[in-house]
Amino acid sequence: MVEKDTISINDKRIRDYLTPYHYQKPVLSGSGKAGRFDEKAVDIPFVFFHGGKYYMVYTGFDGIGYQSALAQSDDLFHWEFYCMILERHPETERWDRGGGAVTWLIKENDDLRKVPCLKKVDGKYWMIYHAYPGTGYEAGSAEIGIAWCETEDLKTWNFLEYPVFSWKDGASWEKGGLYKACVIWEKDMWYLFYNAKNKENGNWNEQIGVAFSKDLLHWERYAGNPVLRNGKNKWDCTFVADPYVVKDGDIWLCFYYGIGLMDPEDDLYHAEDGLAISEDLLHWTKVSEPVLRHGDNGAYDNHHAHKPSVFYKDGALYHFYCGTCKADKKYPTELFDEYRTICVAVNQESLLENR
Repeated sequence: MVEKDTISINDKRIRDYLTPYHYQKPVLSGSGKAGRFDEKAVDIPFVFFHGGKYYMVYTGFDGIGYQSALAQSDDLFHWEFYCMILERHPETERWDRGGGAVTWLIKENDDLRKVPCLKKVDGKYWMIYHAYPGTGYEAGSAEIGIAWCETEDLKTWNFLEYPVFSWKDGASWEKGGLYKACVIWEKDMWYLFYNAKNKENGNWNEQIGVAFSKDLLHWERYAGNPVLRNGKNKWDCTFVADPYVVKDGDIWLCFYYGIGLMDPEDDLYHAEDGLAISEDLLHWTKVSEPVLRHGDNGAYDNHHAHKPSVFYKDGALYHFYCGTCKADKKYPTELFDEYRTICVAVNQESLLENR
């Protein structure tokens, strides 16, 4: 598949999707407490509205593996832990016994300009996650699973005994394992967008593909994958990852994060969020530059600003993401010499006043 020409970030069509105003502190941080699921870091936000409250799905890392939780908020800026939704079960034979990262809950609509609420399918709420076979940070090649909940408090989830989507029957570009997935409904079909890595030694590459299903359990890959590829000599030439797909009028948007060339001896490379546009969900045109940049020196996101989740309310666009900076004793957590938190940027500076 040949990538179309890019769209300039200065194009008037892109203005509505920019969030240049960064909230100057994390909205959610890890606990730093031994034995807690978020002892070392928090990651991968997904924000929605349910039962009169704002909720955020997020992932914690404790040095052993990922586990996932829900946080609650009244204003989208101040968040508190609510409950665990995916934990480790090492005493079982489950394929995901080591825990996992929840990345998506199926929404009532995929319209950017409507508040994202949860959708019931067959009387159940559904979440998508990926799990790794080993112990440690993203150890081994991950597969994608699905779970459902029948209670309005979102506390009790039921898990299948097998993954619903695997790298094992994928192409070479995804043989290294699967990462974030998002699921949308269009033209009587479920679309699962996901990013995956190849199995090269050293610096790997991540790209985004799509698969189709009628029942959420059986998926068929698109023959033209990957639909979003690494840009040649571009800012996203190494990673094109973590899709977040929404619709705005007649066009589809895919927020994602990119990374350029990485040097293991140099920590100056940055992961930043980008945007691509499509009319059919299969053929995408990228914006030429990141739409969310890393923060300034001294900011909590001055290294990475990546892994997008967008939320639109009353004309305001909130762009949630994982922000990282260099670890320091004044911060509660540390992972690979980084302080890794969840942050937000907005399209209106006034939203940050008196925060």
